[in-house]
Amino acid sequence: MAGPVQVRPLSAQEDAALLAIVRGEGRQETIRVRRAVMIRASAHGARAPVIARLLDADPDTVRDVIHAFNANGLDALDPHWAAGRPRRITAADEASIVRVAKTRPRKLGRPFTHWSLRKLVDYLVHHRSHPVIIERERLRQILHAHRISFQRTRTWKQSTDPDYDAKLDRIEQVLGRWPDRCFAFDQFGPLSIRPCHGTCWAPHRHPDRIRATYHRTHGIRYFHGCLDISQDRLWGVTRLHKGGKNTLAALESIRAARPDHRKIYVILDNLSANKTPAIRSWAADHRVELCFTPTNASWADPIEPHFGPLRSFVIGNSDYPNHPHPGPAHVIPQGYAHGIPQGVARGDVLLGGQGGCRVDGLSPRRGTHPDRVGA
Repeated sequence: MAGPVQVRPLSAQEDAALLAIVRGEGRQETIRVRRAVMIRASAHGARAPVIARLLDADPDTVRDVIHAFNANGLDALDPHWAAGRPRRITAADEASIVRVAKTRPRKLGRPFTHWSLRKLVDYLVHHRSHPVIIERERLRQILHAHRISFQRTRTWKQSTDPDYDAKLDRIEQVLGRWPDRCFAFDQFGPLSIRPCHGTCWAPHRHPDRIRATYHRTHGIRYFHGCLDISQDRLWGVTRLHKGGKNTLAALESIRAARPDHRKIYVILDNLSANKTPAIRSWAADHRVELCFTPTNASWADPIEPHFGPLRSFVIGNSDYPNHPHPGPAHVIPQGYAHGIPQGVARGDVLLGGQGGCRVDGLSPRRGTHPDRVGA
């Protein structure tokens, strides 16, 4: 019959090292301390069952630690437990999964436009050169770990204008050197009369509702907006169509805002209605330099960021009965003359046909601040 399990005699170095661990010197890890206590207690004659009751452990665990110490010395204090079964998905498999997920299915011979988890698993399992057997949940975890998510696609435009850099440089130059002489112009639309979804405060799970519509008999309009860069003010008028005459009328209202006959600069996109011979001739006669944005680069027009707040705070969550109704009376009080640049006729300052529109606190160079729209 085998005798009780007992630790072998300790050397002076081992005893000192165990004592330091028990006293909490150096690395203080629970497993190392418990194992050091087991070995020292056994070295002082304690049996495995007694040590197990002292540390609330299993006697077989104590015996295993003693056997491991007798065989490996102090290395037994740091157990090297297995981390479970070997990984089925290797790093090379993950790289292959990520590469396939980021590739359009048609390029890989599949007749659909995007992957679902089910379709991606099926392709990986039957991949000829690098098959990967994987479940959908594990696939989702791998894609999430590599920051790959299911998203809507986005469009992009690239300007082909040969004078792209020159036009942008000129716009940046006039904005930087003569901000008090700079204006911006653009058309905003088409605007139709219909209930428009938006946002508002409402009781929880009881959203504010607007009617549905199937008959739109009021046609569309276009808001011709003008922006004073230095005064940070927006005004404009709604028109039935885009056209050279309407653009010229808006430019005349801009010129009237600076009646001192000094040169002004108007930034606008290169729509054909904005550069008719009549507009070019008028601009030359009235000392107005037209700074056109490059083709497919209307974002360079400083008035563009202001149309977002207009859509959100004037059009969103609305149900106007007709075109002359929307806008000014709902944006600012009737006494709105302080929002009209000096020299501009009241009849030109329209958003829907009555009153005026003023958007303060917005800078085209700083970006929009929706909380400061209106008065």
